[in-house]
Amino acid sequence: MQPTLVILAAGMASRYGSMKQTQGFGPAGETIMEYSIFDAVRAGFGKVVFLIRGEHEQMFRENFGNKLEGKIKVDYAFQELSKFVGDRTIPEERKKPWGTAHAVLCCKGIVNEPFAVINADDFYGRDGFAKAFKFLTEDAAENRYAIIGYELKKTLSDNGSVSRGVCNVDEAGNLVDINERTKIYRNDTGVITYEDEAGLHEVSENASVSMNFFGFHPSFISYSEQYFGEFLDKSIQDPKSEFFIPLVVDKVVKSGEVNVNVIPTSAQWFGVTYKEDAPGVQASIDSLVANGEYPASLWG
Repeated sequence: MQPTLVILAAGMASRYGSMKQTQGFGPAGETIMEYSIFDAVRAGFGKVVFLIRGEHEQMFRENFGNKLEGKIKVDYAFQELSKFVGDRTIPEERKKPWGTAHAVLCCKGIVNEPFAVINADDFYGRDGFAKAFKFLTEDAAENRYAIIGYELKKTLSDNGSVSRGVCNVDEAGNLVDINERTKIYRNDTGVITYEDEAGLHEVSENASVSMNFFGFHPSFISYSEQYFGEFLDKSIQDPKSEFFIPLVVDKVVKSGEVNVNVIPTSAQWFGVTYKEDAPGVQASIDSLVANGEYPASLWG
């Protein structure tokens, strides 16, 4: 069975200020996620699922569904605040989605095969998809998942700090835990640091970080449903609380239920965390096209 690619595109892009998921960066107006889909197709993935909000369905069908016809199967899943909440009352001030693990949970019944998860606004590179496909077709199991691990130094922004899940890995390449580090940046002396309540801390530029590129067995959806209930019971009144994929991954690893292999890639990540990142993203894609890594028109 061919694996599926789930693209998380329901976020509100609060720091970016607009719907960056549909902004064109390629020579023919391609979005970042179209490059991911192109890489997934040539790696061997059989289906793409757009995880979106209901009000964006028509726009996604018009912008992507038609051009992908005959290239890869396309389906849609919808992240809505009321899904999987049960009889709990959602606070009126809650506006933003519940987070990435809830987004994957919203794929229940739609994704029933091994699948990869990525962000819509991140460029991951061909190597990552080739390695994800190999894992999903050869090694994925109910008790075995994967993270495509990127070198921290290749995931920074020149226009502000970033948040990254720094992976602690054992000698066998399996995940021990993920530490969410916020406000990571390269300081004036060139050293990469992060800030927390205790102050500034140095972090290795070669540290393996999660960029929300995961390889999962469908059992992950069941775990997400289980832990989402626990999350709501604890945090439903906090309007800023989010149920993240790394939270679920960390729980199943520490419980001993699942091994998560951190698969290193040398690929250069880039993305549009800030509006100021956009010109650099466009220049990077132009360079890849000029070097022949991608055609001038992905679907032409």
